[in-house]
Amino acid sequence: MINEEIRDKEIRLIDVDGSQLGIMSAKEAQKIANSKNLDLVKIAPQATPPVCRIMDYGKYKFELAKKEKEARKNQHVVNIKEVRISPSIDEHDFNTKINHALKFLKAGDKVKVTVRFRGREVNHSSLGESLLQRFADSVSELGVVEKKPKLEGKNMAMFLAPKQ
Repeated sequence: MINEEIRDKEIRLIDVDGSQLGIMSAKEAQKIANSKNLDLVKIAPQATPPVCRIMDYGKYKFELAKKEKEARKNQHVVNIKEVRISPSIDEHDFNTKINHALKFLKAGDKVKVTVRFRGREVNHSSLGESLLQRFADSVSELGVVEKKPKLEGKNMAMFLAPKQ
């Protein structure tokens, strides 16, 4: 709440430099803020009496937006990329999938490696598990196993995270 929106009978007023001006009516505080060509902003409405501060509200909002933008710029969103393979994958195709996973791990993304079983292949889930273990060993210089291989329906999945 700013300026005329503040309707409390008594407020505690803080000046621009941070010094306390004491407890007074909202109208008096508004007059002081107007005389300095600044805004009266309620910063602690839950306090008794509520705390208001004299400040340039536009400048304050600009600084907040600037800090928020800076914080957003510095954060990195970790995506999960998926690499799908089958238990009967050929060696060259397997190496291509490893190269894709290495590229994702270098970019800082997590990789979900999924082995898809079709038909009766699911009976030989140990083949898929050994294939995923071989995959994890191949990318071990850039990634670590975050979740071990787990069979879910007709898919076996394993998660890899980039090394720190």
